[in-house]
Parts: sequence; structure tokens; C-alpha cells
Amino acid sequence: MIRMLHLADLHLGYKPTFLDDNRAAIRQKERDQILEKVVNFALDPVNSIDIVLIVGDLFETHRPEEKLTRTVMEQLKRLVAAGLFCVTVPGNHDEISYHDSVYRVKKDEWPGVLVQNPMPELVATRETKGTILWIYSLAYTGGLTKVSSLGNYPRDPGEGIHIGAFHGTLDWNPGERSLPLKSGDLAKSGYDYIALGHIHQYQKQKVGAALAVYPGAVESKSLSERGVGHLTVVNFDHGKVDIEKPEVAVRKHEQIELDLSTADNWETLQEKCRNYRDPDKIVEFKLKGTPGFPVNVERLVEELERSFFHISMADESSYVDLAQIEKYTGEHTVRSEFVKRIFTRMNQTEDEREKEILKLALLKGLAAFQRGE
Repeated sequence: MIRMLHLADLHLGYKPTFLDDNRAAIRQKERDQILEKVVNFALDPVNSIDIVLIVGDLFETHRPEEKLTRTVMEQLKRLVAAGLFCVTVPGNHDEISYHDSVYRVKKDEWPGVLVQNPMPELVATRETKGTILWIYSLAYTGGLTKVSSLGNYPRDPGEGIHIGAFHGTLDWNPGERSLPLKSGDLAKSGYDYIALGHIHQYQKQKVGAALAVYPGAVESKSLSERGVGHLTVVNFDHGKVDIEKPEVAVRKHEQIELDLSTADNWETLQEKCRNYRDPDKIVEFKLKGTPGFPVNVERLVEELERSFFHISMADESSYVDLAQIEKYTGEHTVRSEFVKRIFTRMNQTEDEREKEILKLALLKGLAAFQRGE
């Protein structure tokens, strides 16, 4: 069995602007250390990794700080020194097009194979465990990469494992800033595996006979990109390809949806949020439902911020003033008929649970009227 560690979109050097200066510095340092964790994993004999393939956006920018560049190169040198096959593909954030791109400046000393050709080519071969690995790729280069001519992907007739490595979007939509990749064209290539980068969530699909995979961003980046929290290891075993997703230690980043319809008051809401407390966690709360009290988001964040590494709050709830509900019965509207019917049913039942359900239905119904639904 040949085992490949497929990486993409580490975005080393990213500065998290949604955090205060102190926490942003902590978070940036954490994110920049992910490569060392990855290399340690690859070099651990227990994991039996043979090839490390980095498919774009290793860096956040084409011109990362020199100290970070040196640190990254030292980590990649560890892989090469241990005999691992290491291939780096430039992406769209760390694009090779610019004259001062890190990949142009450091090309002569870059550890392993650095892809520099602007159109798809066979970029490297390596015999591993008696099997030849064939790697095909390109580095998007402004003015040189002919997007309209990408349909013919090369493949050598030789025996072995043929891997395409491309940083772009499968079946690209016009207006998106990325390399357009057509699954129909890639299906004709005859590759055994298509290693992709650019999409930050884990995805896999069949493209012809090949498995095409986006490993996703291991670490969270912004509030909208939470990261996958795992690596992607590809096993090639006598014509069969399967994926393992070993977890890696990263800071937790969660999005939590809270229905406030059953929160009786402000204190209950606070307690619902505090049930998720973790001073090491980045958390985004989405408030939904129909509370019977007004929600002050700024105050809530202020009171909870010490319970988390970072907290953000989006209020999508619909406040209904319970004291004002009865006035709706005097209207000549559909809303009035709805309220009267619920009141009638509440007065007819002795079942306390049914009364609670009817109250909830009343709140949700009125919230829907408020939204024009």
C-alpha cells in the first residue's frame, strides 16, 4: 500500500482581523504551527506516509514574511531528508505570477518538487515500494496559463499510479476567482486520483473512474470558514483508492443554533449559551425562534465573552410581545383569526403540555406574520 498525505489551503501567515490584537496574535501563531504538526504526522513511522502533496495556498499571500518562509522551508526539508516524496503546487493566494512571488524568489532552494509550469504537464515521477507515482499539475500564471486550452490533460502510458494535482474549482461558475476545471475533461485523463485545492470544506466525488477530493482547510480561518479539523490520507492499494481522515489537534470553532422559543426570560437565554462555555473555543451563536422578551445582542456578547476564546452572535429571532397579543383579536385580519383560534383551543384544554405547545405555535405563527410569511 502507498499512502499519500493530501494537503491544501493551509493559508499560513493569515492574520485573523475579527479578533482583538492579543487574541489575533495568539491565533496567527497557532495557525502557522499547523505545518509542523502535519510534518510530525507524516514522519511518524506509525503513519507510513510515502508522499506529501500540497495543492495550493500553502501561504495566505504570494509574499509571506521571510521568517515564515524560512520556517516553512525547514519543515519541508525534514520531509525530503526523511526520503518522502514532497510536491508543492502554487495556488491563487500564493500565486506564482508575480515577480516577487515566494515561489519565484525561492525556486532554486525550494525543498522537493515545486510546480512552476503554467499549463498541465507531467511534473514528477517517483518509484515508491516498487510502484511508479506519476504527478501531473500546473501553476496558474497570469498571461501564460491558457484557460481555454485546459481540456487536454496529459497522461503517460506507463504503469503505476497517476495523480492529477490542481488548485481550482470543479465545474467553475463565471465570476469566481479560481482556475476553472471541467470534470468532463478531467474524466478523460485516466488519472487514478485527482488531488484538488481551493474549496475549504472537505469534498469528494467520482470524476470518471477517478476519485476527486478537496481535503479542505485543516484549521479554521475566519468566522465563515471553520476548518475540517482532520488530515486527508489517501491509500492506493492494488487499484483501490480509499480515504482516511485522522483528526489533528486544532482550536475548536463551532457554529451553534439556539431556538429561543422556549426561553422564558433573559436569564434562561444566558444559561442556554453558557451550557456551551469553553474558554478555548471560537463560537458563533445564531439565535432563532420567537422569544417573548427583547434580545440585546451586544449585552449578551459582553456578558458571555469571558466564557469563550471568541464569541459572535447573529440574532435571527423574532420577538413577540406577549402582553400585546390579545389586541390582535380586535383586528379584521387573517392574523386575528389565527390568534382567536389558538386562544379558543387553549381555553378548551386542561392538558398543560398541550397548552405549552399551543403557546409555542402562537409565538411562531405571529413571528411568521411579522416576517410577512
